Amino acid sequence: MKIMLLDTNVLVAGLSSARGASYALLQAVASTRLRVVASPALWLEYESVLKRDSIRALHGFSVEQVDAFLSALALWVEPVSLHYIWRPQLRDPGDEMVLEAAVNARVHALVTLNVKDFSIAAPRFGLAVKTPAQALAFLEDAV
Repeated sequence: MKIMLLDTNVLVAGLSSARGASYALLQAVASTRLRVVASPALWLEYESVLKRDSIRALHGFSVEQVDAFLSALALWVEPVSLHYIWRPQLRDPGDEMVLEAAVNARVHALVTLNVKDFSIAAPRFGLAVKTPAQALAFLEDAV
């Protein structure tokens, strides 16, 4: 089974539209066809971002519904402990924790809508970076 780390923007996209690859990846998680990981810091970012008023306007969930979604997601997310931290590697300091969690978890792919942000650093660690559509194709090829 493939193991992936979903960047926060993938969760936002998946909750905002039931038509795209991000949504399909969330469905794959819920059906246990995909294993996902997150560090405590990334989990806190998930919660913070998904509850922002501007983001809630995109996905239409109330704070309580976001809490319910995160509670459900927590059933499937495997926690990652950070044994190694390499900073700085990326232009955006906010993305460092995403890279670190993916590297420490030895995922098959880091899934993000910002592939360019990770394209230089990720190969240094042998890490594949994929868009949601690429990750979905990768997952379906593995079945």
